[in-house]
Amino acid sequence: MSHPFEKVVIVGAGPSGLLLALLLSKHGIPVEILEASHELDKQPRAAIYGSPAIPDLRRAGVIDEIRRRGMSPTTMCWRRFEDHSLIAGMDGSVLADVDGEDLRMACLVLDQLDELLLEVFLSKYSGKISWRHRVTGVGQDAERAWADVETPDGPKRVYGDYIVGCDGATSQVRKSLFGDEYPGFTWERQIVATNVYYDFEKFGFKDSNFILHPEHFFMAAKLTTDGLYRVTYGETPGLTWEQMKERQPWKYETMLPGHPKAGEYEIVSMSPYKMHQRCAKSFREGRVLLAADAAHLCNPWGGMGITGGFVDVGGLYDCLAGIWDGRADESILDLYSQKRIEKWETVIDPISQSNFRRVSDSDPDTLLERDPVMRACKDAENDLATQKQMYLSFFDMRYDFTQHYKKA
Repeated sequence: MSHPFEKVVIVGAGPSGLLLALLLSKHGIPVEILEASHELDKQPRAAIYGSPAIPDLRRAGVIDEIRRRGMSPTTMCWRRFEDHSLIAGMDGSVLADVDGEDLRMACLVLDQLDELLLEVFLSKYSGKISWRHRVTGVGQDAERAWADVETPDGPKRVYGDYIVGCDGATSQVRKSLFGDEYPGFTWERQIVATNVYYDFEKFGFKDSNFILHPEHFFMAAKLTTDGLYRVTYGETPGLTWEQMKERQPWKYETMLPGHPKAGEYEIVSMSPYKMHQRCAKSFREGRVLLAADAAHLCNPWGGMGITGGFVDVGGLYDCLAGIWDGRADESILDLYSQKRIEKWETVIDPISQSNFRRVSDSDPDTLLERDPVMRACKDAENDLATQKQMYLSFFDMRYDFTQHYKKA
């Protein structure tokens, strides 16, 4: 069978680029990944993948291995700062069987997830990845698209029928299309992400814990079965990285249960982050497409960014596979841009903003009375059927592009 195109070039070997490469390769579509670095990124970043992304990780054939290597967190809650007592919570184990499918969240530290995706892409599908290939620009004509690349052997041009920018928040693919335009805003608040070994369980902490405070808000989420936690906390804006590192022991002693001193925990990694709420004006310009952080950004509270990125990729895969199979024409890519922007505007952006405003609220003592989401969770604490429906509402971020395939 002949196909209407021959090759997809993906820029960026992050989690979304690797997942897209895996989905396309599994469908028989030739892929080349261009990665600026000489290796996968090892910085502490997202590690918990929300339920709406699970169907796409399953289609890629990796969800069982993710759960085997990592874990399936289920419990989440909000806590008071003063004594870390419970305010309200939810139990995601209600998603263990949804019409025979396990839709619980999945957790695997992101550098390990990247390694798994790359391992399957290379070994099972003989995938092609070009390291130290830094994209400096993209172009296209009626027949094909290309990426201009700096390599150790000098500049070169890599051709494909489509170029997909999965190259993160500072995406060169996006900048090649729209310059520095990335509509939205950057939060004034500074956050610091740490991976740390500390015994939160002896204080009764759940899998994911959001501690409410206008200054010392933080999240503590279990990442591994051996007790590694992600602790992400707020810091004073305007500090240098050195000042943040100097203040970390004081922040931990002030915030964490048990008020531990340095030496009573083991920090594995630590990175500062700015938080953004931004969305490109289009995810498609001809043969050039954007997905995940290259297309949109949100703050990390609640994992809407990485989850939304994986859902982007699953939708884009359906569109490209439909074209490849002759069941859709290129207009489906316009629909991809339209619908994924719509989902960012109506689901990902508003929910992620409310997640952060909730944890950093100026009057957390009265928040339960004022916040309809927390109130609903509190009311549903002993009603698993209602909790299940609340979790399933997050699937609104998905969109089924296959409904636009041509009928047989």
